[in-house]
Formats: sequence, C-alpha cells, structure tokens
Amino acid sequence: MFREHFTGLCYFAQKYLGDLDSSKEIVHDVFVRLWENRDAFDFDKPAKSYLFTSVYNRSMNHIRDQKKFMHSDDPQVNADIVDDGEFADNLEVSELEAKIKQSLDELPGKCKDVFLMNRFEGKKYAEIAEDLGISVKTVEAHMSKALKLLKHDLQDYLYIFLLLILKNNNFI
Repeated sequence: MFREHFTGLCYFAQKYLGDLDSSKEIVHDVFVRLWENRDAFDFDKPAKSYLFTSVYNRSMNHIRDQKKFMHSDDPQVNADIVDDGEFADNLEVSELEAKIKQSLDELPGKCKDVFLMNRFEGKKYAEIAEDLGISVKTVEAHMSKALKLLKHDLQDYLYIFLLLILKNNNFI
C-alpha cells in the first residue's frame, strides 16, 4: 500500500503545502498512524479515499499551525495565504470537472444522451423516451447504466467532491 500510494499522496499534499519535505513528512505520519492502528483498519476495503482524506486533513492542520506562527501585519502576506487556499480549491474543482467531463464523454451513445437530457436539460423519462423514440423502460435502463458507470469512474474523486462541499458550506 505504501509503495502504491506514497508518491501520489506526496504530490497531493504538495499542492496544498508547496513544500515537498513537509508533504513527505505528512504522508509518512499518515502511514505510521495507519500502521499503529492496523488492528482497527479493514484492509479488505479500498484505502485510497481514506489515505487522501487523512493526508488532506493533516495538510490543513499543518497550514493552520503554520499560520499561527506566521501572523503578519502586512496585508499582502495575509492575502497571499488566502490566495494559496483559493488556488488549491480551484485546482481541485478543475481536476474534478475534467474527470466528470471525461467520464461523461466515455459513456456509450444512448446512455450519454439519456443522462444529459435528464440531468442537464431537466427532462422527465417520458419526455426523453418520446424525443428518442424509445420506451420509458429503455430510458430507465440507460439511466441506470450511466449512473453505474459514472459511479465507478468517479469513485476515486469522492474525497475531492466531499471536501469541496464541506469547505463551501464552511464545515471545515
């Protein structure tokens, strides 16, 4: 698990911290904590989301702790700190949007059409069936398939999505 995820987690942390050494230290700490609590961890489940969330939380704690020591009366320094957080948010949003677009583009023809008509145009299943000349049951089947494929493609991006929602609603 360490070999598979260490490098990606370091780059992920570095997006927030801007410092590779601090990023490596945080990722090491996450793996050490995982090892120390290995009896309570279910290794049969995918750990990727857990690892990224842990690294994100530790990175945010690190930034918070650094701000305590870096208090400045210079408004430009404080603005730079805020801008770095906004940059990280924009980077996350861009990454998530790109992955969603890619996943939508990879949907099979009719599945994609049905999904876009329903979710982006707000059409009901009956309207879609009429527009495409297919039955409502076929629309339901295409929608089910599209949702299943999107869920599978976007499962690794759930942590970004949740963190953005929590941040935008001021929960973190």
